[in-house]
Amino acid sequence: MFSKPQSPSPTPPAPANGVTSDSQFHTPPPGKKTTSLISGDLKLEGTITGGSEVQIDGSITGDVRVEKVTVGESGHVDGGVFAEAVEVRGRISGSITAKQVRLYGGAHVEGDITHEQLAIETGAFFQGRSLRLQRAAPQAQITPPRPVQRAEGVDHVEARIEARAAPAA
Repeated sequence: MFSKPQSPSPTPPAPANGVTSDSQFHTPPPGKKTTSLISGDLKLEGTITGGSEVQIDGSITGDVRVEKVTVGESGHVDGGVFAEAVEVRGRISGSITAKQVRLYGGAHVEGDITHEQLAIETGAFFQGRSLRLQRAAPQAQITPPRPVQRAEGVDHVEARIEARAAPAA
């Protein structure tokens, strides 16, 4: 219940020559995802893949396949973008496939967008097709009819139709 307050750990002194070692740089704990930045002065050619987030302020020629993509105002992607979420303030010349896509006022997209959710702000340019990504709905299973026995003198017949959803995959 009562504990002694811990004193902050002392900061190691800077080396006299101004060079720092790699052990002094902050590294995120395992399992925590960080955002990678492609700055405005970088031009990359090739495919970018990974399981985290990328902020693109430079230029990429090739596909981008990560969890979340943010294309900044100065960013340009010439290729396909595949992610869970995509935010565009710059340019994309190619298709976008994502669950959530948001085009901000300065966005310029030339290519098809396949999405579950799409938001386009006033001032954004989009030329292409908007294709809604449909999750596979469970198919109804219709039970086969039971044999009917004929009865004489019956004026009224009731039928029952049963539909059961297939188990979710």
